[in-house]
Amino acid sequence: MTAQTFAPERLKAFVDAVVAIAMTLLILPLLEPVAEAANDGTSTGAFLAGHRGQIVSFLLSFVLIALFWMEHHRQYERVLHVTPPLLFINAAWMLTIVWLPVPTAMLGQMDTDPLQALLYIGTLILTQAATLAGKLYLLRHPDLADFTAERLRRGAIADVAAIILFCIALPIAAWVHIVGYYALLLLAFSSPLEKLLERLRR
Repeated sequence: MTAQTFAPERLKAFVDAVVAIAMTLLILPLLEPVAEAANDGTSTGAFLAGHRGQIVSFLLSFVLIALFWMEHHRQYERVLHVTPPLLFINAAWMLTIVWLPVPTAMLGQMDTDPLQALLYIGTLILTQAATLAGKLYLLRHPDLADFTAERLRRGAIADVAAIILFCIALPIAAWVHIVGYYALLLLAFSSPLEKLLERLRR
């Protein structure tokens, strides 16, 4: 084990705080329009209809961040020691989480274009890649966590499957406008793809 390690509890508390703030920031673009609608006498139904894009993008990103956080919690719940490289991996993961409210606001308020899709789904790919990097690092340093190598390998395969599906969804969302971000529903096929990758690994 490397000489310099850090308590995992502080890292997990820091990650929890960052995730909570990022999830809260997702709702901010909707607060100002509420005040404007109140001043203009807009009805609740008209407000919801006029801002459905923002509401959908908020819910989508909220769910995705929650899923990323739950996976992060499972991954680090039995980590015993945190090394500087593992800290940097987590800092990269948190960077993607903190950035996600920006493309989410674009998704809800702007017309879809390829660069917007690249920013949004590209951020999701980077988040998943950072998750994978953490598992691969723990695989190479088994003394840092109380996990079996097989559990980490299965988790890494799940990350690879998600990255593949995100990469397929990206060009569809960018250039097939009739489908758009519904391409992210491809993630429903993550379990069959994981099983296929597992068979290939074996």
